[in-house]
Amino acid sequence: MEGTLVPIALFAMIYGIVYLSVRRKERMALIESGQDAKIFNMESNVSPSLKFGLLLIGLALGALIGNILEEATALDNEVAYFSMILLFGGIGLLIYYYIGRKKAPKKEQ
Repeated sequence: MEGTLVPIALFAMIYGIVYLSVRRKERMALIESGQDAKIFNMESNVSPSLKFGLLLIGLALGALIGNILEEATALDNEVAYFSMILLFGGIGLLIYYYIGRKKAPKKEQ
């Protein structure tokens, strides 16, 4: 556990620095071209707590199904847990996406 925490933290730090620098460049380019930066302030009609709630429900279901797969099949426990947690976490995020898309206001053309 201790050996994996340092690379994960390093990756997260590098990703954060790159993300913030790219975001700053995009905003500066919008300001220089005289365009409105409202696209960065788009508010979602769906609560972000719904996203995290669905993600955590998906992770919990993945852990539960992973345990069932470990007990009922010949799968290794790492494979059963890891695959099911990722699968159900992704399903939870897809459900959030479809709920958000359904509640998003339609753009007039």
